[in-house]
Amino acid sequence: MKRILITGGAGFIGSNFVNWFYDRYPDYALVNLDKLTYAGDLRNLDGLEDNARYTFVQGDICDRPLLEKLFTDFQIHGVIHFAAESHVDNSITGPEAFIQTNINGTFTLLDVARKFWMEQPFELREEFEGARFLHVSTDEVYGTLGKTGLFTEETPYAPNSPYSASKAGSDMLVRSYFHTYGLPVVTSNCSNNYGPKQHDEKLIPTIIRKALKLESIPIYGDGRNIRDWLYVLDHCKGIDLVFHKGKLGETYNIGGRNERDNVYIAERITAILDDKKPRLDGKSYGELITFVSDRPGHDRRYAIDASKIEQQLGWNAEENFETGILKTVDWYLEKFAI
Repeated sequence: MKRILITGGAGFIGSNFVNWFYDRYPDYALVNLDKLTYAGDLRNLDGLEDNARYTFVQGDICDRPLLEKLFTDFQIHGVIHFAAESHVDNSITGPEAFIQTNINGTFTLLDVARKFWMEQPFELREEFEGARFLHVSTDEVYGTLGKTGLFTEETPYAPNSPYSASKAGSDMLVRSYFHTYGLPVVTSNCSNNYGPKQHDEKLIPTIIRKALKLESIPIYGDGRNIRDWLYVLDHCKGIDLVFHKGKLGETYNIGGRNERDNVYIAERITAILDDKKPRLDGKSYGELITFVSDRPGHDRRYAIDASKIEQQLGWNAEENFETGILKTVDWYLEKFAI
């Protein structure tokens, strides 16, 4: 039985992936390493804790002795690396944690994998033939787009926040370990994820939470910043394909082809709430939408060209935004139960 190390598996995307991957692959044992910062929640993994094929370890990817022990004790044969500081606003007020986790942590994980799996550069130990390291990254490393155009795997990096700069740095480390050592790595860069289990601080949960509490719903600037929205389970399925079938050393962009601006997101969610949980005063939740000062360095538009993963690996997003947001609102209505 192959043992796969998943880092950050108690967070939003990681926990959705762990649950989905565990059910899909009964021949894998999963070791979930998560520091359990504010963004990690073991409740996202309820039901897995007593399963023989699943082990949770609380710890830091910067902790080399811990990583070495995990690789040795579990004979780790694959890594799927989600663990990261990811909230842009937090990177503006406290960038140091992003450098530590996203750059130093990724380096430590890569280096332990290299020393454990490889006999010498470009030669895997026999028992680790077929080992793979998937680094999960973001489209924010590419910077911002104008009104037209899409990010491709060849788009030059131009990060504009401490968060995206730290992720760009981690991507470059992954690339270097492939070209210098032959470490069997592959990278995915995704667009904005949404869906169940996302931390309450993010845009969509914030809109729902604030609306249900009848509080102002804050939207940065003029609200016309555009993102390509990707339903989290579609992302999980893309990660699975990249991990198993992606060409080593390559990057795959995973995007939902669902560009929406922030005003539309807020108006669509409040309209859904008007239908599903009408206000007692008869007013629309949309009246709570409030425009606030824009954040520094706020990228105007992101949009991914997912042609490579679609054509080479056969992946396609199954949810469009209109179907995915209904499922998402339903999940949060149950969570918040106000």
